[in-house]
Amino acid sequence: METVKNWLDKILSTICVVLFGALVLLVTWQVFTRFILNNPSTFSEELAKYCFVWLVLFGAAFVFGENGHMRIEFIQDALPKKFKMAVQIFIELSIIAFSALVLLSGGLAITKLAWAQMSAALHIPVGYLYSVMPICGVIVIFYCIYNIYFILKHKKPLEIL
Repeated sequence: METVKNWLDKILSTICVVLFGALVLLVTWQVFTRFILNNPSTFSEELAKYCFVWLVLFGAAFVFGENGHMRIEFIQDALPKKFKMAVQIFIELSIIAFSALVLLSGGLAITKLAWAQMSAALHIPVGYLYSVMPICGVIVIFYCIYNIYFILKHKKPLEIL
């Protein structure tokens, strides 16, 4: 399971770097064509939007893998070790439920709905924009299952490890 997590971390970090680089190039091209050539590019703004949405969602999934997401820990820190572990497992299960309902099932529904709609500039289905939601939902669920496995295996809360 740790090998899969390590590979997934590498893949996600590479995807995020590539998407960020593409986003910078696309926005630079858009600014150049709009202000220097006085003839704005028709595809770069829409493609930059796609890159941005994908970057945000893949980046959020990567942050879950690194346990770097924002959380309020003052209540959890006041608890004994066994309760801390129970609270962390409950939080991971809550995130799994949210990801399954919103990202996975909601993402699949909106992707199917938008697949028939074509984007104006790129002439590709808008479903491509939304298809990242269920993908990231599966990734976040995997990371949460991994965290629960890690807590139960080591019998320690995550921050102590």
